[in-house]
Amino acid sequence: MADDDALVIFTPSGKRGRVARGTPVLQAARQLGVDLDSVCGMRGICSKCQITPGYGEFPKHGVHVKPDALSEWNAVEERYDRVRGLKEGRRLGCQARIMGDVVIDVPRESQVHKQVVRKEADARPIVMDPATRLYYVEVAEPDMHVPTGDLERLKAALKDQWEIPEISANLDVLRQLQPALRKGEWKVTVALSQGNHDAHPRLIDIWPGFYEGRLYGLAVDLGSTTIAAHLVDLRNGSVAASAGVMNPQIRFGEDLMSRVSYAMMNPGGDVEMTRAVREALDGLAEDLAEAAKIEPPQIVEAVIVCNPVMHHLLLGIDPVELGQAPFALAVSSALDLQAPDLQLSAINPRAGIYILPCIAGHVGADCAAVALAEQPQKSEDMVLIVDVGTNAELLLGNKEKVVACSSPTGPAFEGAQISSGQRAAPGAIERIEIDPVTKEPRFRVIGCDIWSDQPGFQEAIAGTGITGICGSGIIEAVAEMRMAGIVDAKGLIGSAAQVGTPRMVAQGRTHSYLIHDASPDGGPIISVTQGDIRAIQLAKSALYAGARLLMDELGIDTVDRVVLAGAFGAHISPKHAMAIGMIPDVALENVISAGNAAGTGARIALCNTEARSEIEAVVRGIHKVETAIEPRFQEHFVNANALPHATDPFPHLNAIVPLPDVSFNIGSDREGGRRRRR
Repeated sequence: MADDDALVIFTPSGKRGRVARGTPVLQAARQLGVDLDSVCGMRGICSKCQITPGYGEFPKHGVHVKPDALSEWNAVEERYDRVRGLKEGRRLGCQARIMGDVVIDVPRESQVHKQVVRKEADARPIVMDPATRLYYVEVAEPDMHVPTGDLERLKAALKDQWEIPEISANLDVLRQLQPALRKGEWKVTVALSQGNHDAHPRLIDIWPGFYEGRLYGLAVDLGSTTIAAHLVDLRNGSVAASAGVMNPQIRFGEDLMSRVSYAMMNPGGDVEMTRAVREALDGLAEDLAEAAKIEPPQIVEAVIVCNPVMHHLLLGIDPVELGQAPFALAVSSALDLQAPDLQLSAINPRAGIYILPCIAGHVGADCAAVALAEQPQKSEDMVLIVDVGTNAELLLGNKEKVVACSSPTGPAFEGAQISSGQRAAPGAIERIEIDPVTKEPRFRVIGCDIWSDQPGFQEAIAGTGITGICGSGIIEAVAEMRMAGIVDAKGLIGSAAQVGTPRMVAQGRTHSYLIHDASPDGGPIISVTQGDIRAIQLAKSALYAGARLLMDELGIDTVDRVVLAGAFGAHISPKHAMAIGMIPDVALENVISAGNAAGTGARIALCNTEARSEIEAVVRGIHKVETAIEPRFQEHFVNANALPHATDPFPHLNAIVPLPDVSFNIGSDREGGRRRRR
């Protein structure tokens, strides 16, 4: 590469590299193995290669993107925009050329292998008591001798027939009142919403006669990496449709603090991120309504859970205070809002929006939703609940006391910052096993149930190929390398001579382990490098150190049960997570997956107003431990760097997975493993 080559960083994949200035974005994407679609031979016809460049300061990536980082619009893009239209900020990847360092987001519709957002709705019995309900009423006809308005007579009917003493109504719904009453011959069905903090039920909608349709609500888990939503039937709690998308804010930074930094260093950056996430929510609502074949106005309620930074950006509040001590929230209590407050236009314009309370500056409404779903405050045994994500949130306790904290694990668990890493998508390695004797790997990829050493594998993956390794795959790879004696307890990878396999590839003073080489056919080389091991060590050490701080707070050294929550937590192997020291030692049968517990908590709050009151009370009793200022965090973090741990015993793990006692010093000779003497 020439010295003046430009650095290009693609999101959400996190892949980066240097390319010659003047290289088309589409060509750069192909060189770096980025999933960017195109079928028209770079003629600007198909529009499948649309991308969104980001400009300004990106502290996380260490780049400043100038306004001229991409070439100016050309005639092909202008024609396409004039004829078919491009969304604001979009460019055609086949036409835009890279002229300087740039951060480029590949939107979902431009990806060949769409991101797999694994946040399905878990089956859960829920007592139905929704905030929004339908009421059929017969209203007295107007009488010149009793000069009352239609709204007043509707209120009287509701009081007489349903014992509802008072309601409120916005001006826009009042415009529907008279036509509905007359069309229904003074018989109407109304939708009333009673939020936890509303003085009176609000009139949401009105239909002539008896309305036989159903009302729906959205349960939204607004994560820093992914946004998942469930469309719920408010009559019985059933999930009519589920969908998920990548959070478009990823182009501003992969983790929360990088987005706070973006807002700090780019005036108006918070407004950009607010607009992006609200548009994504609207798009999800449209997708869900279409999938369930319902009209958008039937969505009359939404519950949203999110971490504190996402919480502020959703509300349009600058998150700068969350980036510095004392990490003050603008508001921590639960909120009752309406659709226009968040500029949501793809649902009923008078829909109620409930946002769960935040626990503290770095422990948000999503953690409150996990507590609502998993109920640690009612547990007889000592349970550790870990919501694994870019920013892990932890709850520890039982019916006596519950404590909470957050740990900045970063995006490595989701495949980012890993040399061959990618988000979960068809073709990504998600499972791996390494023979401890031969050191040969076998693996499975997303979209295929056949292992790589089984007949029919190549035919089964013909449509996707083998594209990289996702979060669950890198966890298993590091754990398998440790169990096979390829990596020592300090996280050092051995050489070919030390390990005894040609799969060990020298890279300067370090080595990498080759999993798959498709370079002869023009495909990718997938390996685990020393840098990858280090990234996983840092991520898992932050997670484990957070757990140890909570255990210190309660004066305990062990836990009885570990619950892995979140989309990532649902797909990692408990054995492999324990083998690298990601979670405390516990009997494997006591490590369970809760799936998308935050999403489940959102559904519970959507369907049951009493649950909202319950979690608001529970949150007030949870004690927050601030990892950023705890003096023992660094000590726990350093000890947790070892695989699995430098000082803590892992008796349950050692009983089922004996770890080889190997040591690969970087300064050792190639045969003996002893450090050279000077």
